[in-house]
Amino acid sequence: MPESSAATTPGPVTRFAPSPTGYLHLGHAHSALFGWRAAREAGGRFLLRIEDVDLARCRPEFEAAILEDLAWLGLAWEEPPRRQSEHMADYAQGLDRLDRLGLLYPCFCTRKEIRAEIAAAARAPHGPEGPIYPGTCRLLPEDQRQERRAAGAAYALRLDVAAAVARAGPLSWIERGAGAIAADPRSLGDVVLARKEIATSYHLAVTLDDALQGVTLVTRGADLFHTSHLHRLLQALLGLPVPEWQHHALISGPDGERLAKRSDALSIRALRQAGKSPAEVRALAGFAD
Repeated sequence: MPESSAATTPGPVTRFAPSPTGYLHLGHAHSALFGWRAAREAGGRFLLRIEDVDLARCRPEFEAAILEDLAWLGLAWEEPPRRQSEHMADYAQGLDRLDRLGLLYPCFCTRKEIRAEIAAAARAPHGPEGPIYPGTCRLLPEDQRQERRAAGAAYALRLDVAAAVARAGPLSWIERGAGAIAADPRSLGDVVLARKEIATSYHLAVTLDDALQGVTLVTRGADLFHTSHLHRLLQALLGLPVPEWQHHALISGPDGERLAKRSDALSIRALRQAGKSPAEVRALAGFAD
């Protein structure tokens, strides 16, 4: 794998990694400020990454707004930000390594077919994100796989998680405030790591990006805690360094629901237009000066 280019630093290296598919809201502000302060208060480094591999949904005007809103909040980061769309070769290299280990298989199932198979199962296995993929294509004979690929069929590349766990052995990570956490990568099932038309997924890209950027402390919302089990497995399989993690609480709206990008009234852009100051928005995001 490519070497990390990060310089040695006495404090933690953190990052904020938004997707330019909409305007940032207070939840994003909280996450960005959480990582930024964790680095600043310990003499570390804060990085910005733009996760823009979903070309169908990502838009340049949203990326411009992200940079503007974060600067308005008073955050500073090392330039230039890493844009995932500019580093597809890194992800292809990681995917190739997993393929050479025999840990990937093509899945030709459509979402509709997967839902139907899960619905027909008497006891479909569930994970933190709901029913998990039942492994329909895992045992598909190699000649059928080749025939379907040659015919131009759409497919996803899934991780054979049972084989991957057997290869990696027991794993754990350090969660700040909680200590050692035993990894349970099976909880998400055979996740998609790439598709025919794009050589990565969120899981593969974020794991490689954190290593290549030299991130030593992954700060992100508690809703992503379960993904850290899988990312720890990918680190082991790809021979990557293991950071610490710190999953922070989520910001909720007035209705008690977790904020989403559709929460326009609580977007940083809307709050700015309503006359709020940076200090007021930082306070609303849980970081009063």
